[in-house]
Amino acid sequence: MTDYRAIPKVSLHDHLDGGLRPETIVELADQIGHKLPRTNAKELNQWFLDSCDSGSLVRYLETFEHTIAVMQSAENLSRVGYEFAMDLAKDGVIYGEIRWAPEQHLSNGLNLDEVVEAVEDGLTRARKEIRSRGGYLATGQLITAMRQNDRAQEIAELAVRHRNKGVVGFDYAGPEEGFSPSRHAGAFAWLNKELMPVTLHAGEAAGKDSIRDAIVDGRTLRLGHGVRIIEDVFVDADDESKYGFGEVATWVLERGIALELSPSSNLQTGAIPGIDEPVMRDHPFDDLYRLGFNVTVNTDNRLMSGTSLSRELELLSKAFGYDLEDMELFQLNAANAAFIDMDIRTEIIENITDWFARQQ
Repeated sequence: MTDYRAIPKVSLHDHLDGGLRPETIVELADQIGHKLPRTNAKELNQWFLDSCDSGSLVRYLETFEHTIAVMQSAENLSRVGYEFAMDLAKDGVIYGEIRWAPEQHLSNGLNLDEVVEAVEDGLTRARKEIRSRGGYLATGQLITAMRQNDRAQEIAELAVRHRNKGVVGFDYAGPEEGFSPSRHAGAFAWLNKELMPVTLHAGEAAGKDSIRDAIVDGRTLRLGHGVRIIEDVFVDADDESKYGFGEVATWVLERGIALELSPSSNLQTGAIPGIDEPVMRDHPFDDLYRLGFNVTVNTDNRLMSGTSLSRELELLSKAFGYDLEDMELFQLNAANAAFIDMDIRTEIIENITDWFARQQ
C-alpha cells in the first residue's frame, strides 16, 4: 500500500491565505477582535469545508475574508508563513511555491515590502528548523496581483525587487470574466523584459479564451488550473479513439505549458461545467494526462478543500488507477516547471528520482 506522504512532492499552486490552520485563525481572530462564523477550531474547519463545497467559485472566494483578516501584521504573517511551510514538510513536500497577494495585507499600516519580508521571515525560520531536523524543504514566493485592481505594475515591481530574497515569480489571480490580462499588458511586457517568470490563473472560471489571453497578453509560462483547456479538445465523430485539438489546446500541448491542476478545488468551484454532483472520476485530469498535456497535481487551498498534496495524489490514484511510475512523472513535471534556479531544481529532481528508485 502506497504511503503518499512519503513521496517527495513538488507543490506549484498553493495559496498562503488558503492554507491556515483553523486553530491559528481562531487564536489570531480573538486577538484582533475579528468575528468568525465559528469560534471552535473543529467547527470552523467544518464551516470552511461546507462553505467551499458549493460548486460556486464566488462563494468559495468569500471565505478568504476571514483568513486575510488575521494576516494584517508582520508578526501574524510571519507565523502563518512558518506554519504553512511546516505543514508542507509534514506532508512530504520538498519544494513549495507559495502564492499570495501582498496588496490584500496592508490594512494595518504595513507597506508592500514589509509584508513580503514578514512572510519570508516565517518561511526561512521553517526551512532552517526542518533542515536542523534532517529534513528538506525549499520554498519560493509567487507574488500575486489581483485582476480586478489596477496595481499590476506596482506588484510586478515588488516581485522583481524581492527576487533572490525569496520571490521566484509573479502570479495574476481574481475574477477571470471581464478582467483580461490585456488590461495590464504593459506590466506583463515589463516582467518579460526583467526575465521574471509568470503564471496566471486561467481556465478555471472561464474557458479557452481566458487561456488564450493568459498566453498572448499575460505571457504566461504556466496555467494556474487551466483545466478548461479540455473544452478545446474534440473527439473524432468517426473514430472515438481519435482526438482533435483547437488552436489554443495545440499551443499549450505542443509547448508543454504546465497545467497547475487542483483536482478537489476544481470540483468544488465548478471549474468543470455541466456536472451537478461531480466526483473525482469526472475531472478531466486523466484525459489531459493521456493526451500528453504537461499535468501537475496541486492543492490550491488546503483549508478550503480539506486536503493536502498527499490526499490529492491518493484520490487521483484511486479514481484512475495510477501507480508509482505515474506519481513520479507528476512530480518531475512539477519540478521541471518550477520557477527555481537550476542547482536547486537538480537537487529536487535527484531527491525525487532517488526515492522512487528505492521503491523498485
